[in-house]
Amino acid sequence: MSTIAVFDYGAGNLRSVLNTLEAIGAQFTLVDDAAGLTTADKIILPGVGHFGQMLRSLDAMRVRSTLLTCISAGTPFLGICLGLQALFEESDEAPDVKGLGVFEGKVKRFPEDARVPHMGWNELDVKAGSRLLRNVGERPYVYFAHSFYVPVVHSAAATCQYAEPFTAVLEHENVFGVQFHPEKSGPLGLQIVKNFIEL
Repeated sequence: MSTIAVFDYGAGNLRSVLNTLEAIGAQFTLVDDAAGLTTADKIILPGVGHFGQMLRSLDAMRVRSTLLTCISAGTPFLGICLGLQALFEESDEAPDVKGLGVFEGKVKRFPEDARVPHMGWNELDVKAGSRLLRNVGERPYVYFAHSFYVPVVHSAAATCQYAEPFTAVLEHENVFGVQFHPEKSGPLGLQIVKNFIEL
C-alpha cells in the first residue's frame, strides 16, 4: 500500500478528507513541510478558501518548488476544489498572485447573473477512459461548493454545466484534480478517492 501525503496548509475540509481516507483504509500522513512531500508515494492537496491565501500559505511554508518537483518527477497528485484551481497560472479571485502554473490558463469567476457559490449536487459529463472516474457511471452526481471555475481545457476528464460548462475533473499523466468535494459526495466520492489511491 502506498503512502499518501495529505498537505495541511490550513484548509477547512481537511478533517473530512482524512475521514474519507480512513473509510477506504488508505495509509496516509498529514504533512506540512517539503520533507513530508518528497517521501510520499502520492500527494493530496485539499482546498477550501481563497486562491491568494492558499498560494501565499504554500509560499510561506516554502513548498511551492517542492510540489512542482514532485509533480514533474511523476508523483501522482490529486488537487481537491481549490487544490485543482491552484494548478493553473492565475485566478480572477487574486489577480496579483501566481498559481502553480502546472497548466496554462486562468481560473474565472462565474458570470454576474449566476447564483454563486455554485452549491450542491450536480451532474458530471464523463469522458471515456477516465482513470479517476472508473466505475462511477457516465453521469454521476457529486457535491460542489465554489464561486470560481476552470474553463473546459484539453485535459478535462469530466465537465459540468453551471451557467456555462467548466472543468469538473482534470487528468493529465500523473496530475489529477476535482472541482467538487469527493469527501462530501457519498459512496461515489469514496470510489473516486479509492481510484486515485489504487492508481
